[in-house]
Amino acid sequence: MTDFTTAPLTPAIWKDFERVMGSNGGARGCWCMHWRLSFKEWEAGAGDGNRNALRERSKQRPPPGLVCYLGDEPVGWVGIGERSEYPRLQRSPVTKALDDTPTWVITCLFVRRDHRHQRLQAKMIAAACDFAAGNGQHTVEGFPVDPAPGQIAGADNAMTGIASAFREAGFTEVARRKKDRPAMRRTVT
Repeated sequence: MTDFTTAPLTPAIWKDFERVMGSNGGARGCWCMHWRLSFKEWEAGAGDGNRNALRERSKQRPPPGLVCYLGDEPVGWVGIGERSEYPRLQRSPVTKALDDTPTWVITCLFVRRDHRHQRLQAKMIAAACDFAAGNGQHTVEGFPVDPAPGQIAGADNAMTGIASAFREAGFTEVARRKKDRPAMRRTVT
């Protein structure tokens, strides 16, 4: 496999991010704004509004996530940030805070269709943990889907990742508030 690398999303690599997300902005014009806005705001911004909002967010520090590459080819995106950046995440009974530990949360894992099924998610998750640690964080959480044996997660419900990839990246399950949604955590340094 070609070398896997990542780069924090800044305006300098915005075009690579757009290439990963495609004309649909990942899914349904999301542009990784799903957890940052109320459903009404997210729906109203679907497409250009959400894209422009994340473009503005990419100008701030720390960046809102990582663009992932195989060689020079942008192939994936992992959204990660401090829990407080995601009001919708905090309101959900499935993804609300587990306790008062300061955490960063991996909110989105997206791989371009032509690069799926290459086992990239675990590498993306590990890179996000390194990014969090490099920004002084000690705890990273995720709320991936955990499909039943023999089942495959659908694209819409797998945006937060697949539990097996989180396990491969060193996460452990710390709670399960919904049958197919474990709350997973990893300490990073």
